[in-house]
Amino acid sequence: MVKVRFGWAAPTFAGAYNTHSDVPCWEKIDYPSLKETVLLCERLGFDSVWLCDHVISGVNKEILECWTVLSALASATEKIRLGTLVLCNTFRYPAMLAKMSATFDVVSGGRLEFGYGAGYIKENVSYGLPVVESAAQRIHMMEEGLEIIKRMWTEEKPSFKGRFYEVREALCEPKPLQKPHPPIWIGGGGEKLLLKAVAKYANGWNWGGSVETMVRKMEALRMHCRKTSRQFDEIAKSWDGHVLIAKDHYGLKAILRRVETLNSNYVFKTWGEDRALEAFKATNLYGTPEEVVERIWRYVDIGINLFTVWFLDYPSEEGIKLFAEKVMPLFY
Repeated sequence: MVKVRFGWAAPTFAGAYNTHSDVPCWEKIDYPSLKETVLLCERLGFDSVWLCDHVISGVNKEILECWTVLSALASATEKIRLGTLVLCNTFRYPAMLAKMSATFDVVSGGRLEFGYGAGYIKENVSYGLPVVESAAQRIHMMEEGLEIIKRMWTEEKPSFKGRFYEVREALCEPKPLQKPHPPIWIGGGGEKLLLKAVAKYANGWNWGGSVETMVRKMEALRMHCRKTSRQFDEIAKSWDGHVLIAKDHYGLKAILRRVETLNSNYVFKTWGEDRALEAFKATNLYGTPEEVVERIWRYVDIGINLFTVWFLDYPSEEGIKLFAEKVMPLFY
């Protein structure tokens, strides 16, 4: 059996019930509670914890910076792996990011999962960072960034001159503990350019959506692997999405009611309509433990071997505990 891993996507922003772009259910960020939940995940057997890399939340509320929190968690934990989902290339010059990540891998005892992406525009405008309107150009910049990062992780004094970035004898010592380097994950679903970059540079690929969507994306990735003489099976595949789990359907409805109350302006208020709920269930993990297990198997059967999951009942820990007790053991 292929080993299946599970990671908690931890919300470092005020609010929960979704990723980093939705309506919050509380006003202030609570780092101590987040840290305690990470420690719980470590005790329960989660493989990893993943943080998004944003400086502004989609609802203009509090949000913590990714690297700072990840460093704090490295000190607080012992064995859980620590990942970025995903780092925005244009936030940091690649050579400095190579140095930061090498240092992090050393101080964490070799636990870095290096998630990387091309980024987008809104936050860059607000923070005075480089603004690149073209998605294609951002992907090309990401590729050059990865070229520099990998060389600095593995070569003594690499030099590189590209269209966007340049380094000259860029010493990076100490090197990362993980050899030849920390796992590189690229996040994104663009079938022409992004997945081509995955085939060329990545150890793993992260995306989310329905089983049918993932199959289509994976076929595109397979095509790029053939063109670059890369073995498709060498690349780990990760699914990113939401989990709404309860012991029975009464519990599920109770969570939905709570989410609706706390998010009165969000799409959850329409979940009384069968079509809206079915659309959610098609692209996420919803149901009793037995139903969630069945759904996960559909992804595993197409080759997914890591699940990075957002629990919709957080800050409650009941969903996390139920998932760890009734779902995860069936995949080890």
